[in-house]
Amino acid sequence: MYFEAKMNGKNYKVDVHEDRHTWKVSLQLEGQSWVHHDISKNDYRSAEEYISFLFNGRSYLIDVVGQDTDYTVYTRNSFRTIQIFNDEMLLHASLKKGGGMGIDSQLKTGMPGQNIEIFVKPGDIIKEGRPLIIMEAMKMENEMRAATDVQIKEVCVKQGDSVESGAILIKFEKEITNYIK
Repeated sequence: MYFEAKMNGKNYKVDVHEDRHTWKVSLQLEGQSWVHHDISKNDYRSAEEYISFLFNGRSYLIDVVGQDTDYTVYTRNSFRTIQIFNDEMLLHASLKKGGGMGIDSQLKTGMPGQNIEIFVKPGDIIKEGRPLIIMEAMKMENEMRAATDVQIKEVCVKQGDSVESGAILIKFEKEITNYIK
């Protein structure tokens, strides 16, 4: 299971794999290397709404309350507020981040995927809310729409192209010329 978390203004990537005897937990603080931990299932207990486990010779009692992306975690006599984003939440957040056309002069993808359909060509003037491109990522089709009125300067991909995270999909003109309402 992969997810991302934000706590105290720091971003973390978290990857958890379960096998027969352990949970393999990998953490990466943004800009740093991955750190890997094994947590034995022999040292784990759950009761009602909390869990207890031993890790590196220390006992942890954890209680979590929350919904959507916002969680409050109580452990070791303190409360921590954490935002947690699963795969679907990350996809939607990355598409919103990549599609901020109000300021940016280009549309970028926030995740790897494949371009399924492209609705625009250079020179087109697109009204706010109109579709620009459909991209498949994580087995979901996502329609990216114009956040504001834009004129297409360049389409940098073709239908069927696979793209990496951060790839430029479409470039926009700085000013809309020949605009007809």
